[in-house]
Amino acid sequence: MDATELDLRRVVVPTGAGPIVVRAGRGSGSPVATVLLHGAAGSWTTWTPMLSASAGRLSDVIAVDLPGWGETPGPVPDPAELAVAIAAVARALGYPRWRVVGHSLGGVVALDIAARFPRETVAVGVVSPSGAGARAVTRRPLSGAVRLPWLAGMVAAMRVLRAIGPVAGPLLRGLRRTGVLRVLARPLFRHPERVGRSLTDALASEIRPAAFLAAARISRTHDDGVWRRIVCPVRSVRGRHDVFVAASDPRAWRRMLRDYDDVVLDESGHFAHVEQPAETLRALRDVWAADRAPGRSTRAKPQSAGTGTR
Repeated sequence: MDATELDLRRVVVPTGAGPIVVRAGRGSGSPVATVLLHGAAGSWTTWTPMLSASAGRLSDVIAVDLPGWGETPGPVPDPAELAVAIAAVARALGYPRWRVVGHSLGGVVALDIAARFPRETVAVGVVSPSGAGARAVTRRPLSGAVRLPWLAGMVAAMRVLRAIGPVAGPLLRGLRRTGVLRVLARPLFRHPERVGRSLTDALASEIRPAAFLAAARISRTHDDGVWRRIVCPVRSVRGRHDVFVAASDPRAWRRMLRDYDDVVLDESGHFAHVEQPAETLRALRDVWAADRAPGRSTRAKPQSAGTGTR
């Protein structure tokens, strides 16, 4: 879907991490931005199903192409630098506060932003965020592969693509044209046959081996302990058939985050916001509703006493 159909415009914002390309719009006069951060195999376009399903209800949107993906050039910065850069983008567009929603790698970035900017971040939503299980794959490939074999396989594939250099582009285009890449992407979804060809083609075009491996390398030393500083509500949604989130990850987040709730969607894989966009919107309703003045403490009512299911 074209950005203009979603009432978004392309904006390039200079930051300390280099220029960052975003799609921004749907202004409502609110001082709170809705910042959307994609994962390590995508761009801002992975949010189009959810934005479309929102029927305009999501306002003040800033959909980011993270450094190394989409139209934003690399290199991939370290998490602290990236958190500062995304905050700078929101401020440059006139927003002193923000809610941040991130998918996969973007979920890690969203949590880092909330930890480093607790007064400015009103809420965090994460869709299948990369947890300790994913980082174990990058630190200890063999033992990590036992828990998350599909992720270990993707890391290995990215290493092969990076090794073959300029041949990787034509190879990927050939696999996409023949439909093979669509078959290889099936583990990402619960019902791959229901996902439109345009969406899987868009994901295929955003395969960036160098950026993916750079992010994986940086993640090895990530300190999840900084998330204990988060004071705003954190709401998580993931697919029951997600092959990239370890079973132990949600338990770790619940121990670490003071206001956390988790919803599991039965009919999704790693891309719940693509497969079940309306359900993802509902699961993150506390995030969309959050809006507080700086320094004012609020605590959204959890959606359930334990792990939710849909």
